[in-house]
Amino acid sequence: MLSTVSLVVAALSTGNEIALAVVGGAFILFALVSSFVLPARYPDFPGRHVGWYVAAGILFFVAMISAVLVFGVEKKEAAKPGETTTAAATTAAATTTTPAATTTASTTSTATAVQGDPVAGKSVFASAGCSGCHTLKAAGASGTVGPNLDQVKPSYDKIVHQVEVGGGAMPPFKGTLTPKQIQDVAAFVFASTHA
Repeated sequence: MLSTVSLVVAALSTGNEIALAVVGGAFILFALVSSFVLPARYPDFPGRHVGWYVAAGILFFVAMISAVLVFGVEKKEAAKPGETTTAAATTAAATTTTPAATTTASTTSTATAVQGDPVAGKSVFASAGCSGCHTLKAAGASGTVGPNLDQVKPSYDKIVHQVEVGGGAMPPFKGTLTPKQIQDVAAFVFASTHA
C-alpha cells in the first residue's frame, strides 16, 4: 500500500497536482474515518453532534470542488512569437519536398521544417499503440482516451514535444522510441492532419 502511495506521489509533477492530491487525500481520509473508525468506536456516532458532522462534510465537499476548480486547470501554452492561434491562419499548405520525406508547412507567419518520413511514421503510430487512444482518420484509428488529432491539428513541434514527454494520460515515448521514430510519427500525424 505504501509503495502504491509513493508511486502516485512520484507521478505528480506540479504543485497544482500535489495540492489537488493533498485535498483529495484529506477528503478520502475524512470519509474513511467517519465511515469506519468513529462508528466502530462510538456506536451512536454522530449522535448529538450531527450538525458539526454535516458542517464538516459540507466543508470537505466544498474544499474538494474548489481544489478541482483551482488546481485542476491545465496551464495554457504561450504562443510563440509570430505564431497566430487560429487554424485557418496558421495552416495554408503542407508539401513533401524530398524523397527522404522532409515536409515543409507553409504558414502565414512562419515556415516550420518538418523532419521525418510520414510513411514510416504510419507504422510507428500503429506499433506504439497510438490508435488505442487517438482518433486519426489516416491511420484508421478511433480511440477516445486522447484528443482527436483530426480535429486538433497540432503543429509539428507540438507533436514531437508531446510524443517525447507525454502529458495527461499519455506516457512519454522518449525512452521507448528512437529520435527518428519520433520524427517519423510526428511527420505522419502532421501530414495527415494538415493535408
